Amino acid sequence: MKKDLDIIKAPIITEKSANITSDDRKYVFEVDVKANKTQIKQAIENIFKVKVESVHTINVKPKKKRVGRYAGMTNKYKKAIVTLALNNKIDL
Repeated sequence: MKKDLDIIKAPIITEKSANITSDDRKYVFEVDVKANKTQIKQAIENIFKVKVESVHTINVKPKKKRVGRYAGMTNKYKKAIVTLALNNKIDL
């Protein structure tokens, strides 16, 4: 069994995630690719001591990138949009 900090890698703070989090109950995290929704929910509740209402996950596919003559791919990752119960908040 993985530890909670192995499942939740980092919060995602971008313009697109800022539009999602304007609700004050939703937060976007980068999570382990193999983690499922129940593992993500338990990890968030244990780390931040909040009550999670729902979890939505998105698999982000790798993109092609070039640096000079070298071509490659970016890494794939999984995003989780976590909705907290009422009167719960995470300070990031």
